[in-house]
This record gives sequence, C-alpha cells and structure tokens, in this order.
Amino acid sequence: MTTSAEKTDVLGVLREAVAENGAGRVFGEPVAGSGTVMLPVAKISGGGGGGDGVGPVAEGQPQGSGGGFGTAARGLGVFVLRDGRVTWHPAIDINRIVLGGQIVAVTALIVVRGLLRERRARRRPAFPMVSRPTAQARRMRRR
Repeated sequence: MTTSAEKTDVLGVLREAVAENGAGRVFGEPVAGSGTVMLPVAKISGGGGGGDGVGPVAEGQPQGSGGGFGTAARGLGVFVLRDGRVTWHPAIDINRIVLGGQIVAVTALIVVRGLLRERRARRRPAFPMVSRPTAQARRMRRR
C-alpha cells in the first residue's frame, strides 16, 4: 500500500514503528559498574489512525486521505542487581505529585465553600418579615 503523492510504503512504516516499540525500548540497556547492574524500565504507549474522504473535488485537487502514528514513553524506575539480589527503585514523578496536591486542594476548597454556604443559609431565615417581626411591628402589637 503506497500513497500516490510521496510513494511512501505505509505498511513498512507501521511495521517499523511496531518493531521499535518492543522490549528493547521498555527495558533499556543495562548499566554495570562496581558489582552492580542497573536495568532501566519504561512504559511505552502508542496509537495510530487513518482516514479517507470523498467530497466536493475541485479540478486537480486530491480527494483526501490521511493517517498518523504516535508513541510516548515514561520512565518507571530501575531494577538494581547487586550481590545476587534484585531490588526495584521506582522513578518519582514530581509533576504528578504536584498535580495530585492541586486537585486535592481545589476539591477541599469547593467542599468548604459548600459547607460555609449551608451554615450561612441555616442562620439566615428564608422570609425575615414572617419569622422575625421588626421593632415597629412589636410596638404595634403592644398597643
């Protein structure tokens, strides 16, 4: 399958992208030194899509098609092999921690605002003229 404009082998490109996202990208090259071996680990995500379309076509204009593919990688941590033992050291993503704290803070502010509004509404009568007579109305009753 090739595109007519650029003569690119679309299936070849997709095969190459899938082949590059194997275990070699998830587990990085081991780093060894002074009796310790470190093996970095990452999470690889990918996706792709394509399209085609037929619509009003002007003279000499292509009818339409398209596609795309993308990948993303995120470091998860490192396996450390030392003295015949394997330990896991996770990578700490400070940005995720900060985002989580911001979400908790905003949620707490919204809850506190709702509680304060409810408290204020309980103190204030809904119909002040009916539930609490004014000073002038109390004088009128005494006469």
